Amino acid sequence: MPFALRAVIVLASLLVGSIASAGEVRSPKGVVELFTSQGCASCPPADNTLSQLVAQGDLVVLSYHVDYWNYLGWTDTLSSKENTERQYGYAKTMGRSGVYTPQAIINGREHVKGTDQTVINGKVNDLQKAGKGLTVPVAATMHADEIEIEIGEGQGQADVVVAYFTKHQQVDVTKGENSGKNMEYWHAVYDVQSVGMWNGQKMTLKLPGKALGKTKKDGCAILLQTSGSGGEPASIIGATVLMAGRKKD
Repeated sequence: MPFALRAVIVLASLLVGSIASAGEVRSPKGVVELFTSQGCASCPPADNTLSQLVAQGDLVVLSYHVDYWNYLGWTDTLSSKENTERQYGYAKTMGRSGVYTPQAIINGREHVKGTDQTVINGKVNDLQKAGKGLTVPVAATMHADEIEIEIGEGQGQADVVVAYFTKHQQVDVTKGENSGKNMEYWHAVYDVQSVGMWNGQKMTLKLPGKALGKTKKDGCAILLQTSGSGGEPASIIGATVLMAGRKKD
């Protein structure tokens, strides 16, 4: 086998392995939330970029499938009105009149087109340098049948938000703009819950852990997130990821 071909195979194997093993991000640099749709022709490149961001291992990465493209002939199998409402909530926070796909929200503060990994990483770094990164430590582990969340000290107050997601899945799209494609998705969110309030002091929360590990719904992100006057999602100041099977040391 030619050396160049062996090198390509080894590189591909390392990439797949890094994605497959991506789990808890102990010291994330930022949070990337991609709003996407199976019915959007512009979204597959962004979905691929999201898989690369997951593989990096230094970000909390989530994918939200919206439902406003379903009228084009294909109903996104992962979409929900709640995901759409979250995106519109961000639009209100940022003073925007509308939304688009693929849209990547960085740290709940800024948005960029979700297709360019370099641009997304650059925005994460810029926010971190400007003091708008993840400044409050957040950790989560499984202990027996409970999820234990530990949050450190900081300034202000924020909601403790848990976003449950499916680690990895493939979908055959048979209608609409992506008809005939086998689509691959990582960290698709299926439920978001506010589980508590943080007021700047250290705190520990315990949640039932039975939601993790059922079928393919096997991970969650814990977000320490501020909110707007109407409860809209706003800046994220702390975050971590917990995968099913991650036990407390």
